[in-house]
Amino acid sequence: MADSVHPAAIEHLPVFVTAPGQTDWLFNGVVVFLLAMILIVGNFYFKLHALPEHMAHRGKKVQMEIVAVLALISLFTHNHIFWIAGLLLAMIDLPDFSTPMVSIAQSLEKLSGRDTAGEDETIVSPPEPEQKADTAGGGI
Repeated sequence: MADSVHPAAIEHLPVFVTAPGQTDWLFNGVVVFLLAMILIVGNFYFKLHALPEHMAHRGKKVQMEIVAVLALISLFTHNHIFWIAGLLLAMIDLPDFSTPMVSIAQSLEKLSGRDTAGEDETIVSPPEPEQKADTAGGGI
């Protein structure tokens, strides 16, 4: 009697219809597919948000920290203008003014005789030994 089919049912049921108490393979397959797609799309989303930071790091840009902060702000606030600003800033090559200025300042210090690198390394003479009075009797 367990194998009897309801009189209103058709003779051939589709493959995805399972008998009571049996494993639903279609549901399990859809769950696995959905979890895999969530992980793949999430990974793509994070890679896309890190794109300006990777571009600035690869090009050894001076403004890399600013680009990284803009990418994080856009990730947490979902304001895409920060991501676009970070992407544009990563593409622009800003001139490095600090390195030549530091080099000029060090050269001027050497020329003027006020080399600060020499002041840090002061020579400390060791203390002179005290004169001991000779004691009578044999020492050890």
